[in-house]
Amino acid sequence: MAVPRFFIIYFQRVTVSNSKSSDTHFFNSFSLVLGLLIFFSIILFGVARSIGAETQGQSVLLEPMRIKDVRQNIAPFAHVAIAGRDNSALAIARAPAGAASAANVPSTGEAAFSQVCSACHTAGINGAPKIGDHAAWGPRIAQGKETLYKDAIGGKGNMPAKGGTTWPDATIRMTVDYMVSLNR
Repeated sequence: MAVPRFFIIYFQRVTVSNSKSSDTHFFNSFSLVLGLLIFFSIILFGVARSIGAETQGQSVLLEPMRIKDVRQNIAPFAHVAIAGRDNSALAIARAPAGAASAANVPSTGEAAFSQVCSACHTAGINGAPKIGDHAAWGPRIAQGKETLYKDAIGGKGNMPAKGGTTWPDATIRMTVDYMVSLNR
């Protein structure tokens, strides 16, 4: 049985493919699939961010360790003794004889801020003006540094005197200067 010659030529043309066009077709298909996957990933990331933004901030503020630290930082250091009651809880805790109180005093305003003040002024707890909130800090700064010093040393609103510390006034002034520099 003889096979016609035109059939062999046609068959050869069909089976031999153009490698350049198939590579281009593969690259285009692969790029399309990859682009769709990246687009889908970006959409999922955006949805997860929007859902997490609401719940994550609340859970950070309600974290028990953070609340304990904030309460400890803003707790008053003085209590009132009441006649006829057990006032032993009001006894002043004495530092051990070997402990030096000067070692606990920060040497810079930045160190003092991060040690005590940042607990309330970073998150705006108890009405404390947040660092970077120029609308809240503008009127306070306009009153002058002496007023800021007086309020920080004597206490104002929910903030106890000296932020609940026993630091010298010079350290408090240094810290106020640092906080003002962050809000200009």
